[in-house]
Amino acid sequence: MTTYATDWRADGACRSADPDLFFPIGTSVVTVSKALRICAGCGVKQQCLDFAMQNGEMNGVWGGTTAEERLRARRALLRRARRTHRSLQEALAS
Repeated sequence: MTTYATDWRADGACRSADPDLFFPIGTSVVTVSKALRICAGCGVKQQCLDFAMQNGEMNGVWGGTTAEERLRARRALLRRARRTHRSLQEALAS
């Protein structure tokens, strides 16, 4: 069984927000912008982003990033990992 350290979630600025803001149907720029504004002032934004990157979250807004931004970051990490002969998990940890 896999367990995740998710204690940070209780401190998320998004906790009292509408979840639909963070997982909009389609690509609503207004909705995503609202979610990103909530993330901007969040004290656990980095933990949220780390969780999303380590677990391959490909939907929604996590840690102040969109799915497209995380996909680009993940691809960049993969390229860097390949150049340095490391695994993706090692690249994520550094």
